[in-house]
Amino acid sequence: MTQTIEKRKIRADKKRDVKPTIPIQLYETVSRLSYITSVPIKDVGVIISKRGLYSTAVLEYLSSFIKRDYWANNNVLYAGHLEGETFSFEKGIQKRRITMRFSQKDHDQLARLAYSLDIPPSSATGALLALSVKNTDIINSYISNHVKSELDAVRMKQLKEIYKYITKNNPYNKDISFGTFISILLDEVKESTFTVTEKVKSWIDERVIK
Repeated sequence: MTQTIEKRKIRADKKRDVKPTIPIQLYETVSRLSYITSVPIKDVGVIISKRGLYSTAVLEYLSSFIKRDYWANNNVLYAGHLEGETFSFEKGIQKRRITMRFSQKDHDQLARLAYSLDIPPSSATGALLALSVKNTDIINSYISNHVKSELDAVRMKQLKEIYKYITKNNPYNKDISFGTFISILLDEVKESTFTVTEKVKSWIDERVIK
């Protein structure tokens, strides 16, 4: 009698859990980003960490901690140095665990980075999150993309017109990114009970839409 064993199929979109323990101040920062954008904290952590995983600026900083050769992509190799310093958070500070779920593809890349850093994947994720949160380009991009996706068409058009005017007529800084513009706007509107989108809507309505 021949017994047929059916292999269980693995979903292509299967998610892999990673649970780094990070400094409490970093956790609170991610929590604030979660609050103002109305996105679950676990998803904010994944989005920010993924951007760091593929960010040249973040990887350049991490390169001093790489112990084994790391291919960031098909064209970029970071040479490892076994005698190099190991990345770690400051000892003796309060920490908290955050749960994140990565796609298999991103988890595989994360695992390769962790191997090159000679630390567990959870620690590598914590490192990426910490460095990405402090990268203004990554955070500004995250917030501005959120605003773009949430604003209605009329307000988005008006916001773009304001941005266009400011960048065209700014005698102080010729290179203002859309994310930086949003950050400046948020500094002006400080009601802590508003989400980012509500703040931007309020700001536009007060100045443009009648």
